[in-house]
Amino acid sequence: MTPDTLADLGVTFLGSRMKRLADRLQTDAAATLQAMNLPIQPAQQPFMAVLRQQGPQTVGGVAQHLRISQPTATRAVQALMEQGLIDASREGRDQRQKLLSLSAAGEALMDRLERDLWPKVEAAAVSLCGGRHAALLEEITMIETELDRRSLVDRIMAPAAAPAMTIRDFSDDLARAFHDINAAWIAQMFALEENDITLLENPRELIVDKGGAVLFAQTPDLGVVGTCAIMRMKDGWFELTKMGVLEAARGRKVGEFLLAAALERAKAMGVADRLYLLTNRKCGPAIHLYEKLGFQHDAEIMALFGSRYERCDVAMRYRG
Repeated sequence: MTPDTLADLGVTFLGSRMKRLADRLQTDAAATLQAMNLPIQPAQQPFMAVLRQQGPQTVGGVAQHLRISQPTATRAVQALMEQGLIDASREGRDQRQKLLSLSAAGEALMDRLERDLWPKVEAAAVSLCGGRHAALLEEITMIETELDRRSLVDRIMAPAAAPAMTIRDFSDDLARAFHDINAAWIAQMFALEENDITLLENPRELIVDKGGAVLFAQTPDLGVVGTCAIMRMKDGWFELTKMGVLEAARGRKVGEFLLAAALERAKAMGVADRLYLLTNRKCGPAIHLYEKLGFQHDAEIMALFGSRYERCDVAMRYRG
């Protein structure tokens, strides 16, 4: 059996798949109309149905009822007028607008359609859908509503949203990620100091086991993309430290996501009012982020802890 390429392409070619189905249904409908000697095409019937159900309408009114463009409605109406199935008049207040209505021949044809054809078509469609026609129509309505809300063009051309991030707590299998992510960014801008190396190689012993926390940001496509730590220090202070982001994930606001998560964790731990960080003025974007989320420059913190790193020339305390 020849493969069905269009079916294999899935939802990406939903429009083409639906058009193929519509073409098959329209072809069978046309054959039925011809066999029953009904002088109309399948696609013309909805236009006559509007005038039957709603009474006289302008072309624009017909287009609105069918949710189609006015040029499309104009072409269909013109063909029906040429067949003598629709009449046009300029009655009413606005003489510029033609009012369309079914002619005597159109009314007679609609009588035949409603009596002899449409009940059979409905029964055949119900059978074709296996009794699931109501659910199918609801799904079609949902798709049409979504297209009204936002076109397919907008959905295609809109910038792709970054995959959702989640937070993971420290586990021994993540120790290497903690080391590598931080070592990479520190080495890129500064030099790894002895304090860095000791901490990066012993996160469980020096951070987690002493009452601190190590957090990781993870995405579905890249895995672990960032990390930071809350480390217990002397006299009840806690340092927000070793916040690094994988270079491949830059631009996804991983740092802001991590920092917000770390602050929530610090609050849950009851230590947010004793939280500080050390950095360098070369890290301008990071400092701006710290300020945005509630950190303030603090001379006392610099005096107490600034000497821990040679590169430290900025100290900040969380003020909420």
